[in-house]
Amino acid sequence: MKLTKIATLTLCVAGVLCAFAGGPETLTVAVFDFESKDESVKDLGPKVATLINANLSARPQIITVERAELEKILAEQELGLSGTVDQQTAAKVGQLTGAKMLVTGRVFKVDKNLVIVAKIIGTETSRVYGELVQGTGADVLTELSAELANKIAKTVTEKAETLIAKVVSREERIEQIKKLIKDKPRPTVSVKIPERHFGQPVIDPAAETELSKILQECGFTIVGDKSPQKPEIEITGEAFSAYGTRKGNLISCKARVELKAQNRAGDILAVDCQTSVAVDVAEQTAAKTALENAVMDLAERLLPKLVR
Repeated sequence: MKLTKIATLTLCVAGVLCAFAGGPETLTVAVFDFESKDESVKDLGPKVATLINANLSARPQIITVERAELEKILAEQELGLSGTVDQQTAAKVGQLTGAKMLVTGRVFKVDKNLVIVAKIIGTETSRVYGELVQGTGADVLTELSAELANKIAKTVTEKAETLIAKVVSREERIEQIKKLIKDKPRPTVSVKIPERHFGQPVIDPAAETELSKILQECGFTIVGDKSPQKPEIEITGEAFSAYGTRKGNLISCKARVELKAQNRAGDILAVDCQTSVAVDVAEQTAAKTALENAVMDLAERLLPKLVR
């Protein structure tokens, strides 16, 4: 497979989410331009979004997606950086950017009051919360944006459990895969996934290692290059990882894995891809964790197709 244009763009986005044992949870938020169609507030939407983004990014527990990169990737997917985003597009935006929460909204006037309404959407759960501020005065835009950012920060931290999908352990996910494939015969499988980070080859490919391990844990036999036995199914693809951003001692990396499974006759059994993000104090570890997370998501969809 070739690295697609969208894969290149997604690897550039600084979107992250990680919970360290014993440490605070880092929440990833993407702020969209607020809608401001009324003539009296024309062009205020992008200004409000920029001010809210700046306020949120100053908080230690929140990492905001870089707006320039957010706009670039959404343009590639023909999704506007506007307040029209909804629950249906939230999941796709979250996958592309790594954001677990989206912030959007609307700016309008009621009599002489400027009103700003924000909508916080969980990209994994589609749960929505709303916040509102209003006021008048010369500095009303700056003041209201700061006030609204405070409310948004409080919501995303206090409601994180409902905005973000519950974290399921690796062991639980493996057991779920086993339940899906039941006691059906497992074909022999070969796995070949070249891997790159920053355009350089990786000696110890995390994606290939993780998928091979998952297959073995689920009862599949892995056939290596030196084995005289020919595999019944070949899994090939590519894996990419790249540096995302840094906040304090934390480094984020984003990864994308693309897989194809075909049988001896050359029939394509499955083609799939997954983007994931991870954070660590070391770039290499963050990159490998992001790749492993992407592989686990793919394995849940891929393995049941191999035993049909």
